[in-house]
Amino acid sequence: MKPARTLYASTASPATRSAPVGLVDLLDRLLAGGVVVQAHVTLAVADVDLVDVDIMLLVAATATLASR
Repeated sequence: MKPARTLYASTASPATRSAPVGLVDLLDRLLAGGVVVQAHVTLAVADVDLVDVDIMLLVAATATLASR
């Protein structure tokens, strides 16, 4: 049976591996690489589309954006 893996498994051996990735570590890694969030929202009343919105949001650290 294989050992359980965290979201970002380290290359260290299982004996030296630390605890699973915490929320702060996960947020740091997401901001370091950048994340794109995309959404499509339609507001309708009685099957009549009133508002149709497409949203694309880039979330990244300023250092990440400056280096690209």
